[in-house]
Amino acid sequence: MAPVATNGTNGVDGQSSANVASRVTLHLGHLPSKKDIKAQWPRTPTRVDPNNPPWPAYRGYHEYSFAHATMQSRLPTILGKAIEDAIRTLNEQSAEERVVDLAQCIDRMGDLMTDLSGNAKLRPIIDDDEADVALWNKEIAKFFQGKDFMNAPWLFAEAYKYRRLHEAFSVSKFWKDYDVFYRQKCDTFSRSADAVFELSLRFAEPFKISEELSPSERSEAERLMFLELTQVCLWGNSTDLSLLINMSEEQIKTLQSTGGDSLAATEKNILGNHMNKLWEHVKTLREKTGGRVDFVLDNAGFELYCDCVYADFLIQSGLATQIRFHGKRYPWFVSDVTKKDWEWLLNTMVYGQLFPKASDEEMESLRRLGARWKQYEKEGKWVYEQHPFWCTGYTFWDLHSEAPDLFLHLSRSDLVIFKGDLNHRKLTYDCAAPASTPFDVAIGPMASSAGAPVIASLRTIKSDVVVGLGPEGDEIAEKLDKEEPGWKISGKYAVVLLSDGRPGEKVRFA
Repeated sequence: MAPVATNGTNGVDGQSSANVASRVTLHLGHLPSKKDIKAQWPRTPTRVDPNNPPWPAYRGYHEYSFAHATMQSRLPTILGKAIEDAIRTLNEQSAEERVVDLAQCIDRMGDLMTDLSGNAKLRPIIDDDEADVALWNKEIAKFFQGKDFMNAPWLFAEAYKYRRLHEAFSVSKFWKDYDVFYRQKCDTFSRSADAVFELSLRFAEPFKISEELSPSERSEAERLMFLELTQVCLWGNSTDLSLLINMSEEQIKTLQSTGGDSLAATEKNILGNHMNKLWEHVKTLREKTGGRVDFVLDNAGFELYCDCVYADFLIQSGLATQIRFHGKRYPWFVSDVTKKDWEWLLNTMVYGQLFPKASDEEMESLRRLGARWKQYEKEGKWVYEQHPFWCTGYTFWDLHSEAPDLFLHLSRSDLVIFKGDLNHRKLTYDCAAPASTPFDVAIGPMASSAGAPVIASLRTIKSDVVVGLGPEGDEIAEKLDKEEPGWKISGKYAVVLLSDGRPGEKVRFA
């Protein structure tokens, strides 16, 4: 009879015996050898919540991840520059009441720097009359009690830092709407002249496809223009101030090159490329007498300008009859679009003197383009919106439950285009899903909930999460890991991914 492990007591007198073996070792030399089995992806938990994503979360203490570099170095640097901006404004003030009020804002920013640098626990947000306070504090209370900046999931901790930065001003009397990043955003656009005029000179006048072409040739010409402008809209995301605060003008020009040769060269860097699927979907909108397209915006300045060029094409071509642009209610992640940034861009195009070296022709092209866009606003063809949910710590997996009004609003759209890295992180829960994970699976309820709209994500890759690269995605990612360390944060690569828009057929999550 085989030996049996005991519980460590003597069966005769009940006394403990040190001589009795507590464990038996089995030798399995005659069984088949273990196989190297590779799981498709880690087990998805049955319960998904902000501290327990569907795949392992990136956290600040993960030294191998971009989360660590962000929480340890990037965010304190960004906050330091924000404090410098506020001090610069303080030194320009004369009225004592305003000076004292702003000095107190700077003191609160200093407290945030102390908490961030000292890895303090995440406290509730002070009630500053913003519509998102309850959402923030519910999430902190339910999921992040006792968590600090480094051990909370990176996505939440980073968003929390920007919400605390807003709080430093929102509780003040005179500086509630102050934007510590506004100067940077305006300055970066002013240094984007080459790329700005490359597009304005092409699109100042309403475009026309030659009448001499056959119907099939016209259709192909329109398809190619759509694909090129999709790339312009995609790579406009390169100028992200949170990553490129100290760029030189030459670096900006290189990043923003929008010439045909440049776009042809960069298409090979779109690792997950659904652009043709996107075209097949968009061209059906015109058959329905035009559709509604929503942009969930990312960066102000040049990227917003590219978004507007793209939206202009959709309106002129009849592919869409209305475009809705969704921005942030207050300054967010350095360069995200606010209503002030939106108005500044259109008005500086029409009335501004931002480019002193530009020719009369270039300035006139910019003025005409801006005038047409302002007319779209007057006619209701373009609508700018801002909802409190966009500035919360929740991912978009929770949009249908935490902001059902916004989810219902988006469900009425024919296509929702999410721009940039942060929106992509929020769509995918910013966790370590394998690169082969299908986009529809990675975005969970945003694909599977009843009423979910068709979603496109246009994102240059600037953080760890990468999904939607197809069946060979894991091998592609492993190869890049070996050959180009840092490829996930370089901005060299991108994805254009589309959900299929048939919620009833998708994987559902608890």
